[in-house]
Amino acid sequence: MILCHGQLAPLQRASARAASLLTLAMLGLSISAAHAFPDYPITGAQRGTAQKVAETGVPLSELAPNAPDSYTVKRGDTLWDISKLFLRSPWRWPELWGMNLQDIRNPHLIYPGQLLTLVKSGGRARLVFGGSSDGTVRLSPRVRAGDTDLGPIASIPLHLIEPFLNDAVVLDSDTLARAPRIVAGREGRVLLSRGDVAYVRGEMPATRDWRIFREARPLRDPVSGEILGYEAAFVGNAEYVRAGETRTDAQGATEIVPATFTLNSLRQEAGIGDRIAQAPIRDNRNYVPHAPSKPIEGRIVSIYGDGLSAGQNQIVALNRGEREGMERGHVLAVLRTGERIQDKADPLKTALKLPDEAHGQLFVFRVFDRVSYALILSAETAVRPGDRFTPP
Repeated sequence: MILCHGQLAPLQRASARAASLLTLAMLGLSISAAHAFPDYPITGAQRGTAQKVAETGVPLSELAPNAPDSYTVKRGDTLWDISKLFLRSPWRWPELWGMNLQDIRNPHLIYPGQLLTLVKSGGRARLVFGGSSDGTVRLSPRVRAGDTDLGPIASIPLHLIEPFLNDAVVLDSDTLARAPRIVAGREGRVLLSRGDVAYVRGEMPATRDWRIFREARPLRDPVSGEILGYEAAFVGNAEYVRAGETRTDAQGATEIVPATFTLNSLRQEAGIGDRIAQAPIRDNRNYVPHAPSKPIEGRIVSIYGDGLSAGQNQIVALNRGEREGMERGHVLAVLRTGERIQDKADPLKTALKLPDEAHGQLFVFRVFDRVSYALILSAETAVRPGDRFTPP
């Protein structure tokens, strides 16, 4: 059924537009309600790919080995999960989306309960909304307006990166040093827990929500050793309660009264000297998985949280950012460094360097000027600082 701003459109209207809904709509097969949801970013290259592939579909060789004939979207699914069902390369979703692009303004709107059907013909394959393996579209009222109450599914498992969307921060050298700082707690406390009051000195607007950070550590490029930025350790959240002031006491001396904050939630105990910064507006936009449009290579700088190695669903910092063309949504291959061996059958015992091999995938979700953060989507072996990454 066609969904219009959360309501079921008349069956006659749906029938009239059924043909145009053979859209390869991997990401969102609801064509209206665009005004009710943000238009998530679609690059010109992705749209061009969709337009080209829409004419013929994708070669059967590009399908996943066990691609199903049809699939009904379930709550908890992600675009990445569904893409893996149908394609060998999940980030190549534009190759399953196309046709009627002027009507499908937002290809991200895909909801639990919607049926995706794989249509194969002439050595090619397309994905359609509803229908059956013979390409017949069957409009059914079983996808109800109430199903959209669950909201469109996410591109990737957002719950894994949501804590880092605003908490992982890269600063320049002196930003944190100039920020307001905690100077005291009640009753002389130096370690503060959730619910405690903190007194803060510094210039600050009367904004309610603030974040607490500990001293920033340098992020060094694994190759050049150059400092790319400073990663501030997130401590927790604080709420502005009362403004500070500078006043004159009864003896005429200047008296500085710090501002009052309440600590709402903490990942670790806050302490005297910790700095505070305004909490930004949470950025919960969807993320479109896509390969970089131009070559981009680099190294993993560090594992978030001071780990020596990392695996699936952990966060890593990369030594490339906006300056080098890194974008949110980039999918990258992480490479295992090839071993150095000797050719034992060679009388000269010639030294050999085995080629680097891809052993995992990264998903970039936050980008700064010279540094990015990425989620490890998969890893066959441990991912370590210094590992190289390239386009997939």
